[in-house]
Amino acid sequence: MAVTESTMLELGHTAPDFSLPAANPEADERGEEHRALADYDDAEALVIVFMCNHCPYVKHIEAALLDVARTYQSRGVQFIGINANDTERYPDDSFERMAERAHEKDYPFPYLYDASQEVATAYRAACTPDIYLFDADRALVYRGRFDETRPKGNEAHGGDLTHALDELLETGTVTMEQHPSMGCNIKWDPENVPPHAS
Repeated sequence: MAVTESTMLELGHTAPDFSLPAANPEADERGEEHRALADYDDAEALVIVFMCNHCPYVKHIEAALLDVARTYQSRGVQFIGINANDTERYPDDSFERMAERAHEKDYPFPYLYDASQEVATAYRAACTPDIYLFDADRALVYRGRFDETRPKGNEAHGGDLTHALDELLETGTVTMEQHPSMGCNIKWDPENVPPHAS
């Protein structure tokens, strides 16, 4: 399988705004069909994961990611999953299949659909999974890999992301070395490939 690395968006970048439909609106107390960045203004930190249903790299980290999300959401960190894949060519990532996956695995966070791919473009997302951690002011403090493991290798544990989260929550900053995430490329609409992905 072809492997793509994340673009490593510049640290300090402000989280781009979004308003996207949720495949699992029951995943937070609002239960609304759309979720916006501003809905989570009260969160101590925000983790955004560009992900999808079919990618083996996402499947590899999925169980550990859900465990990490459940642990850190209890500490005031909000997690959000976003699928930006072209579902015409990859129907396993359709909105309906997203809902099925989120319910089957009991996702503890909203799983949002970026049909226009504008949000993925704004975040310069390149692969699945592509992970971004923003502080309380929504400045980017970590971007990169979940951990060093890969499919068909060791079990995922989320050590890189949890290290960044612990450092942020305890000190207000993240000083650790950061490594690119790695996975399947985002499946761009051929009419819509952004400059960072061409």
